[in-house]
Amino acid sequence: MIRTSSAARRLAGTAAGLSLAALLTACGSGPAHQGAAAVVGDERITVSAVEAKVTAVRDASAAQPGGPRAERAGLARRTVAELVLDRVIARALADRGASVSRTEIDQAREADAKLLGGPDALERELLGKQGVPATGIEDFYRQQLGLQKLAAADGQDARSAAGDAAIRKALVTAGTALRIEVNPRYGHWDPAQIGLTDAVEDWLPQNSTLY
Repeated sequence: MIRTSSAARRLAGTAAGLSLAALLTACGSGPAHQGAAAVVGDERITVSAVEAKVTAVRDASAAQPGGPRAERAGLARRTVAELVLDRVIARALADRGASVSRTEIDQAREADAKLLGGPDALERELLGKQGVPATGIEDFYRQQLGLQKLAAADGQDARSAAGDAAIRKALVTAGTALRIEVNPRYGHWDPAQIGLTDAVEDWLPQNSTLY
């Protein structure tokens, strides 16, 4: 069960386009940037929500045997992308009269934990392979099950090329309809690519605050 479709793996946009000066100037402008990391439809994704998830990943990684690990490049941007994608998936599912239940999440999580040798082993696997801290496991399964359901709604297997195409089509349609705005420090949401583009990697010093 623990896997990501190729549509989801292509979330992170490539660094391009904006100078640091332009990026800093743009941070306070526009409706999506007044204390928000992004606006998805009528919903704001706050900077504090992004910061909390980034901190959770950092803390979980530091607690692993061997001590602190180097922070992954673009962690904040990836977090924003994941939070936006969660809303896009939810919209695509709603358009099809579908959703992911808590029971389905619990069942998938328990099945994977059993295969890996228990909940602790599952947490280590998700953190090491997917960068998902314990506090993000429910969201991870909601996203993965949602992608599977989008493929199934088109009669496809999410692991197949046809399933991936069905997922991408659904997400492009939903993302376009939602009119997503992202704070330019994280990039721009491109509905066609289902991800962030035009961001600058690692423009903040390693030890500075995120925001």
